[in-house]
Amino acid sequence: MKQNDAILISSQVLQVSYNYSAGPVVSKFLVSLRDQKKILGIKCDKCGIVYVPPRATCGKCFSEMKQWVELSGRGRIETFTSVHYPEPVQPRGGPFILAVIKLDGSDTGLTHLVGEAEEKDLTIGTKLEAVFQENRTGHILDIKYFRPCRD
Repeated sequence: MKQNDAILISSQVLQVSYNYSAGPVVSKFLVSLRDQKKILGIKCDKCGIVYVPPRATCGKCFSEMKQWVELSGRGRIETFTSVHYPEPVQPRGGPFILAVIKLDGSDTGLTHLVGEAEEKDLTIGTKLEAVFQENRTGHILDIKYFRPCRD
């Protein structure tokens, strides 16, 4: 390139529509949410760790996992935050509460929305239960949100 040659730099936003496969493990998880309003975990036969959301391979011992576990849809807050601004990648506009929830019977946390609660009323350890969408499509947001347990 010659010293006098100009380089043009422009900014642009590319939006690309695409389809992807969730794979057999995550597909089973999402179909269970959609068709049965059930939250499934997957258990490592070697370590005993229960993962939610499920994965094909154990993160601790790298064993292939095939043992499905049905969970109650109840759990406790491990950590949470309030989001006060909208972003296109967020599931809704702000403000909303996002929490890591350790479901009863699982060993990992599931990040999801919290509804029917104010931030001031939540603490680490607050017991929550899943609330499902009326019309479900096979998406993690088929769980509308988790709310404080009513019992």
